[in-house]
Amino acid sequence: MALACPPAASTQPTLPSGPAVFKTFPYVFILPEIFCGAWVWILVAATSVSFPMLQGWVMYVSVSSCLISLLLLLSYLFGFHKNSENWKALDNLYHSATAILYMSAAVLQANATIRSEFERSLPSYQLNSAASFFAFITTFLYILHAFSIYYK
Repeated sequence: MALACPPAASTQPTLPSGPAVFKTFPYVFILPEIFCGAWVWILVAATSVSFPMLQGWVMYVSVSSCLISLLLLLSYLFGFHKNSENWKALDNLYHSATAILYMSAAVLQANATIRSEFERSLPSYQLNSAASFFAFITTFLYILHAFSIYYK
């Protein structure tokens, strides 16, 4: 008498689609990533951009990350991923790379904030400080998202 093996559990990832994106961990971080990244973009654009080499990179990272994350969110909402394992790897790769880029942008923005302190322009310093704060928060969100996908 042969023993029958129980059916193997599906190793297929369960990626969210539709409104479940807003309730599923770690995909719930996508909207705060977009929101905080947009604040970095807005706050840096509101300054006088006294350091174009520093803040140009910050603007590039924040704008491109915000737009790509928005496209990623829309693709999850509309189910373009079709529950593919490759999609999970792409998501992890994107969030890992963006976390590194955002860390560099946050450090450069903090440098611009320190430099703007000596310009005696209080509004510019406050805007740069807020942009630095949101840049580090956004970095943390991308890191958290990347690690939680990796360990899921």
